[in-house]
Amino acid sequence: MFLPWEYGIRNLFRRPLRTALTLAGLTTVIVLVFVVAGFIRGLEKSLSVSGDPRVVIVYALGMGENMEYSSIAARTGDVVAASIQDIQHRYGKKYVSPELFLATEMHVAGQQEPSVGLVRGVTPAAVLVRRQVEIVKGRWPQLGEVLVGRLAATKLGAANQDLSIGKTLTLEGRSWRISGVFSACGSVFESEVWCRLDELQQAMKRQDLSLVAITLTPDGDFSDVDLFCNERKDLELQAIRETDYYAILQRDYGPIRTMAWLVMILLAGAGVFAGLNTMYGSVVGRVRELAPLQTVGLLRRAILVSLIQEGVILSSCACLLATVIALAVVNGTAIRFTMGAFVLRIDNTALLIGCLTGVLLGLIGAIPAAIRALRMPIAEGIKSI
Repeated sequence: MFLPWEYGIRNLFRRPLRTALTLAGLTTVIVLVFVVAGFIRGLEKSLSVSGDPRVVIVYALGMGENMEYSSIAARTGDVVAASIQDIQHRYGKKYVSPELFLATEMHVAGQQEPSVGLVRGVTPAAVLVRRQVEIVKGRWPQLGEVLVGRLAATKLGAANQDLSIGKTLTLEGRSWRISGVFSACGSVFESEVWCRLDELQQAMKRQDLSLVAITLTPDGDFSDVDLFCNERKDLELQAIRETDYYAILQRDYGPIRTMAWLVMILLAGAGVFAGLNTMYGSVVGRVRELAPLQTVGLLRRAILVSLIQEGVILSSCACLLATVIALAVVNGTAIRFTMGAFVLRIDNTALLIGCLTGVLLGLIGAIPAAIRALRMPIAEGIKSI
């Protein structure tokens, strides 16, 4: 025989202050778990959507994943377009994007100190190759203008209004007017600043390129590009699929994700100990109630189930409250990172992790306290009445 379901619910309202404090503590722990899970999911999502399986990057030999340090001849784009047959084209225009990409100091109006940002010099062909890029405000940059990603302000530590259309951005000793804002489906491109390739080369007094990005036809063979790079030893080139490049970056960030998981486990552990402490105080303080229940014939396992029920109900309420807070406040929050910026994502996986952690906190926190209280002799419990 078990205690009625409503018995455990009524007990939660008999001690409103203790219940509220326990609920607040559990909610705080679960929200922190959501933040860490959102960080991991946001980082993984940003890198996974950045690569296009049909895009191949041609850059300097021996650079590894350090694309911003690559330097290749300015004629490489024309040579690639003329030498490789399986490049996507439309109306006679080949999908070949010569680009100059680097990290440099940028100064936003209103900031005391400059910040390090990512700039990419491009031609109009960039929007053909980078299919996820879409201008959401303004227009393509003209002379003396730049196009900013929607997370560029976060990367530079500035407010979004400081990089709105019409504002100025100081880059390489020149002031550039912001002509538009673009999005890129959450990829790493959203933290970059784009400008005309020829203007960036003039501002930096460089005539070289960092890379050439090309889009292959659906039946195009990557080995043709690799063969071209091996044959043209005078250009000192190497090629990599864009998806493989960002997979390498994701692997390199593996230790950071591991540390984030460790932080999540520590948070959950802290929540368990907090729950143990709270439940111990709550259950031990109810000896006067538990002893008579055993006296009238209720089995200890029935009382144990009722106490666990209270803990799980309380933790489930904390999960719901934490989920609302996470979706309203945490989800979509942009943060700076070494590779640029990305947003925290509270997706289905993060919700499952957070809610499962919350329920386990209530379950694990209630069992030891309940067992400790039920082991007390009935006679001692009755004497305390």
